[in-house]
Order: sequence, then C-alpha cells, then structure tokens
Amino acid sequence: MSHVGPAAPNRLEINDFIKNNDQFSLFIQALNNSISHFSIGGIHGLPYVAWEGAGGSDPNPDSQWGGYCTHGSVLFPTWHRPYVALYEQVLQQNALAIAQQYQDQNRWVGAAQNLRLPYWDWATNSIPPDVVTSRTTVVITTPDGNRTTVSNPLYQYTFNPIDSSFPQPYDSWQTTIRRPDDPNSPDASTDVSGLISDLSSIQSDITSKTYRLLSRVHTWPAFSNHSRDDGGSASNSLEGIHDEIHGTVGGQMGDPSVAAFDPIFFLHHCNVDRLLSLWEAVNPGTWVTRGPAEGGTFTIPGDATVDVNSALTPFWDSQTAFWASSQTQTTKILQYSYPEFNNLNLNDPGTVQRAIANYINQQYGGGAFSAFSSGGPAVRLFAQPAGGAAPAPAAQATTTSGAASAVKAAVEQVTHPFHSRGGPTHTAHQAGYGKEGPSVVHDWGVRIHVKKYELGGSFSVLIFLGDVPDDPSHWRSCPSFVGLHYAFVNSVASQCGNCRNQADLVIEGFVHLNEAIAKRSGLSSYEPEVVSPYLKENLHWRVQGRAVHLERLPSLEVTVSQTTLTHEPGALFPIPGEPLYHHHITFGRPGGARHAQA
Repeated sequence: MSHVGPAAPNRLEINDFIKNNDQFSLFIQALNNSISHFSIGGIHGLPYVAWEGAGGSDPNPDSQWGGYCTHGSVLFPTWHRPYVALYEQVLQQNALAIAQQYQDQNRWVGAAQNLRLPYWDWATNSIPPDVVTSRTTVVITTPDGNRTTVSNPLYQYTFNPIDSSFPQPYDSWQTTIRRPDDPNSPDASTDVSGLISDLSSIQSDITSKTYRLLSRVHTWPAFSNHSRDDGGSASNSLEGIHDEIHGTVGGQMGDPSVAAFDPIFFLHHCNVDRLLSLWEAVNPGTWVTRGPAEGGTFTIPGDATVDVNSALTPFWDSQTAFWASSQTQTTKILQYSYPEFNNLNLNDPGTVQRAIANYINQQYGGGAFSAFSSGGPAVRLFAQPAGGAAPAPAAQATTTSGAASAVKAAVEQVTHPFHSRGGPTHTAHQAGYGKEGPSVVHDWGVRIHVKKYELGGSFSVLIFLGDVPDDPSHWRSCPSFVGLHYAFVNSVASQCGNCRNQADLVIEGFVHLNEAIAKRSGLSSYEPEVVSPYLKENLHWRVQGRAVHLERLPSLEVTVSQTTLTHEPGALFPIPGEPLYHHHITFGRPGGARHAQA
C-alpha cells in the first residue's frame, strides 16, 4: 500500500474548518481576491480552451475539441486529484501573500502554510454550514486585526463577464446558482430552503451508498466510474455517488460543462478525493487498471486504452511532463492529507486497513445490519440456518475480484467491526453469530441502467416505495421517496468530443432499499418470499429532468437486486454473496426489466 498520509497538513471537514479562525479568515480573503477561479474552473468544461499549452493551441470551434474531462473512465478519480490540488495550491499562494500583511506574521504565515481546502462530507452532513448557504456576509479577522464583515465567496461566483460560450440558461445567469427557483428563467436565484430540503431527502440514500461503496466494492473499474460494471457488488461507483451530489445541488453544479465555477465544487471534490483515500486504505495494492478511454478527450484518442501511466492532462508536474495516476497514489506528494490518517503507522498496511475499516463502520455503517425500527416488536432480520448450522460464506464461491481475501486480510485487532451510528437498537454485531454460526442478511436494492445522453441533458431516475404524487415538485419531499440515480450530462455535448463519442454509453447506479423497507413496509423480514411481492406492488420510478415521461427514455431498465451479506466473526466488513436479480418484479412496466428472468 502507498503512504496515503499524513506527513502533510490536513484537509478539514467544512464544519471543523470554520472553527479555525486564522485559516478561515485567510481562506475567505484568498477566495475573494482570486483572479484564477474562472480559468481553473474552465479546465473542467467550458469555455473549452487549452490550459497552458496542454494539447496544442486554442481549438477551432469546428474541430473535434473535447475538453479534458475523463468522466466515465477509469481515470475519473485520479484526474480530479491534481485538478483539485492545483486549485488548492493557487489559493494557498494567495493566502500566503495576504498573511504577510498581518502584524503577527509568524502566526498568520504559519496558518497560511498549513491552509488546505476544506471538504464537505455529504455522506454525514447533508447541509453545509451557514457559511455556504448564507447569501451575503461572513465575519473574519482582517490584517488590521479587527473582526470584519466581508462578502461570502462560498455562496456564489460572479461572472465578469459571462463567457460567450455558455448555453442557455447559463448565458443569462450573472452568478452561479444552486437549486434554482426557476431553472429556465434568466432571473433565477438560489432557493436555499429547497436546496436544504433536497439534500435532506437523499441523506439516508447517500449514507447507504457511501458505506456500500467503501465496504463492498473491491475492483478499480467498479469503484472508479459510473460506466456499467459493478464488479459483482450491487453497489454504486465513486463517480455515481459524486454525480448525485452534483445533481442535487443543481444549477451550474448539475452540468459538467459549467460545474466547476461554483465554489462548492471544490468542497465536494475534496470529499470525493477523501473517499478515494479511504477506499485505497481498505483495498491495499488496488489502483488504476487498464480500461477504455470511453470516447477520449482533447488529448486522449477516443479509441485509446488508458492506464496507470496515462497522462492526466492538462496538469504538468514539470516543464515537459504531466502527472500520471501512478504518481497520485499518495496524497503526500501533493502536500495534503486527511485527519483519518493522523497517528497511523503508514508503513503498516494492515494496521491502516483495520483502523480505516473501523472508521468507515462507525462513520457510515450504522444501518447496514440494523433490524426493523418500526412500531412493531423488534425482529431479527438475519436468515439463521436451519438447525444452527453456519451458512457457506457466499463470497468464497462468487467473488471474482478478491473481495473475500480483502475483507478477511486482517481481523485480529478489530474489536467492534460493526458499530452503530445511532441507528436502530439491534445490529448484526449484537444480534449476530456465536454458537449458531455467522449471521446473514438480505440486502435489497434497485439497479438502474440507462443511456447517459439519451435526453440531451442531465436527468434523475427517482425510486419510490408507495404512492407517487402527480406533481413532480412534490416527488423528493413525499413519504414514499427512497433515493435516486443522477445522469450528470453535458448540456453542450455537441461541443464535447468525449460526449459525442459516448452517445450510447450506458451508466449504472443503485438505490438501496433495506432502510426504506424497514421504515415503511410493515414487514417483519427481509426474506425473498416476503419482500418480493411487496416490491412488485409498491416499487415505482419516475424520471425528472428534461422529460418526465418514461416513454422518452427507452433505454431505462430498472431491476431489483438481492445480495446476501454474511457477518463473519472478526471480519472488517459484511461479506457479500453474488447478487441475484429478480427481473419479474419490474418486468412488463415502462423502464422495467427487459425479461421476466435473467
């Protein structure tokens, strides 16, 4: 395993970061004084201008210019790592210049030297602090030593001027907007209360997805990108979860061509990068594998194969060479770390793996093995074997990615591998194994396959258990809403070679159902004979975005999955068996399974 930290200053969670007055004061001033925000933000999408000569001169509008984005490929996590680090380093240089204006330079220069971008842990904090949602001002300490009220650069970015390349409606929005009150109006503004409501509505879904990503996905292709390949985990990719946050924040954030202009983009991507570090720690030795370029970029041919040594253009690491994924496996080289790695012996991969696995269980795994918390009596959800015999660990026979060995690599020092994060009383660790052998639970979910570019813009597939309101504006707030999968689509795909070449790309996402079943169904078991008829009657889906009629999205296929999770004594995580797909539950409905059986 590479050394993922610390040995470098920490990126802090935004709620902790705002408590550090010196760094926060420098950070806000550096953002307000930044002259590079637009140019660095433009690397991600529009205005499709070459960055520092990477790939040649500015392209002709009629050329096959495709920008630098690597969405949908195995390079997605590692491409964004030097991208965010570039923004961070430019911001720190601004902070250092500001720190030298203070009377106590030692104090303030020291704060600037340790200043790193904060991350927003949306898997536990669905609503960023007031500093992100406050429209007007924040209070900081300025070089004159006074506590001063200044404009809040985290709320929005003001274009000066709006770039001529921007399509509607962005060509009319003078600032970045989140969750616009009228998405098609030139006079739209951020709907803060709506944003808070939307983020709250997906909190449980995002937490479940994050835990399953970190505990059940063990191959790089399945982890790295939203293309169709879950590695047998029935779980989302890092990019798939990332897409959902983009779509829920909305506005420019919901469109990759302009997303990086919103200041919250970098808080979001710091957390994406942090999850990359956590995942690497519990999957030591697993890193970028070879895969298709999925349409390519301005500098990567569309029919190319990319790998760990592919250039992460346009990010130079010298006068003549670009960063490669092989160089980014450690964050130390980019001069930052995350608090989870503090005080760990990074030369002992086993210790790091166990410590980070325990952290993941504590931070995100509260509901993974929980029993029903409905009004009825508490019921054990584990399918105990008849006669007390232990079931065969399914992962031993079905795993093709080394998942079983990964989760069993080091178990001796894990005292409480399944720690409840304030969820229902009965967890697997409490209810589980012993004389009767390991406990198992059936984990239910919905798999969504759809052509990413079929609607010509971003859209969401929403999942419900129960009645769906007729009014789409009530979908996310209704009691039956469970979660969604978001297609993060470039609205000017005709200008993006990568997007044009991926016209038939099928993306994949999962929405997990167990917590919603426990909360809403009134059932007493997760057993297939109990859950299957309930889902057949109560599972529904809708499309929200450029079209709400399922007939407009013929590629959509919604299929129910069931995965048996085994709780082995001492294991780092639940061990998944091979997913079973119950095609009959959705077969025959618009957007349902193509066949009644696999």
